[in-house]
Amino acid sequence: MEASMQMRPALLLPEILVFIGGLVVLLGGSFLPRQRQWIARAVAAVALLGATVAAAVAMTGPEQSAFSGTFAVDVATGAARIIAALTTLLVLGVASGELAGSPRESDTYALLLFATTGVMVLAGTTDLLVLVAGFLLVSIPLYGIIGLTGGRAGAEAAMKTYLMGALSGILLMLGVTVLYAVAGGTDYALLRDVLPGAPAAAVGVGVLGVLAGLLFKAGGVPLHFWVPDATQGTGGTAATFLTTVPKIGALVAVYRFVATISEGDGSWLVVAGVLATTSMVVGNLAAYWQTDPRRLLGWSTVAQVGFLLVPVAAAGRSDLALPSFLFYLAAYALANVAAFAVTAALPHHRELSDYRGLARSRPGLALALLVALLGLVGTPPLAVFVGKLTTATAAWDGGHGWLALVVMLNSVLSLFYYLRWFAPAFARPTDNGASFPRPGGAATWPAATAGVAATASLGLGILAGFLWAALEGPLLF
Repeated sequence: MEASMQMRPALLLPEILVFIGGLVVLLGGSFLPRQRQWIARAVAAVALLGATVAAAVAMTGPEQSAFSGTFAVDVATGAARIIAALTTLLVLGVASGELAGSPRESDTYALLLFATTGVMVLAGTTDLLVLVAGFLLVSIPLYGIIGLTGGRAGAEAAMKTYLMGALSGILLMLGVTVLYAVAGGTDYALLRDVLPGAPAAAVGVGVLGVLAGLLFKAGGVPLHFWVPDATQGTGGTAATFLTTVPKIGALVAVYRFVATISEGDGSWLVVAGVLATTSMVVGNLAAYWQTDPRRLLGWSTVAQVGFLLVPVAAAGRSDLALPSFLFYLAAYALANVAAFAVTAALPHHRELSDYRGLARSRPGLALALLVALLGLVGTPPLAVFVGKLTTATAAWDGGHGWLALVVMLNSVLSLFYYLRWFAPAFARPTDNGASFPRPGGAATWPAATAGVAATASLGLGILAGFLWAALEGPLLF
């Protein structure tokens, strides 16, 4: 039997480690007293670190397929596994301050691990049925995470997310059904060969349905409306996670899917470019009017999805497309976690004006915020700058020079609403301004997480040249 037709479950060791870690945390947490729930957090961290090591080892070997060719172990899968696992580890740092001693602490950690497993499945799938399974494995725990960590407002945010998720799930399964009908199968290799000769209208309905479902999970236009409501209504842990980790799997799935279907029809690359432009413009314009920092970041993530879709429009047309896309994912994850961790360290500061004087009272936290926001803008030498520069270059190489111009214009546009946040933070405090808690207590973990993520963002930007080679390689279908 050929290797691609074997089950080979060992190739899914990172996913298995994270999922088993979630089961252990879920079952073991029910036997732990509330003051010892940190043990569940430690188990979750060990599972994530183990998955990271397993994924890094797998990346040193050749590209392979598992489970009858429905799951690819290639550079995109490996990078997504590592980024997702390490980002969830940072989210645990935020949760350590917000959830320590809460009744649902271990339950939340288990849900984080289950959702991360789904993210990894989404990133590696090369079959539409497995895509649906990964989508559900991310979605269902995510609703629980949002509801458990936000109180009454979190319950409302979870309901909004659930309703949008149900709609997007229907669209995704509708698209899968139509593509199965016209292709006679669901594996990507078959779709690549059959779809160019299939009826264009049916293919269009199927592809757009799949993309709509995945873009809900990524938080991009057109199913993006839940993102700002969820980030504003839920707790810091859930907001940090939902705006970062699910995007990793969903966007890698979008890249792999578009790269597959565009081999016979390059017009889908233009569709990806239009979606990228729309997400950038809508997210940036909507962020201008926000006064709640988490809601501002929610709209910012919609815009960042647009930037991340830019190399998708060059998939298969530029050698820079895949490595720039994967690097940008890592860079965005670090900058976004740093920004949300700052809000988690100051949970009662829910207006931009409340941050006035932060630099004088908490200089370390203000510096982390500055690095995070300048990183999201794309300022050198921070990692997102390298990501934006290389993705714009990939779009230019792929024949979409107009898209490279859109990236530059929207990067400048985003600076102004980020300036509305970090400018007060470095302004002179007023006598009647908001006070800032002293370092220590529950806010120590989120503040430390912000510092670690901001430092890593700077380090990733400086070391980009050394890490780039690890992101180059073929994409399996």
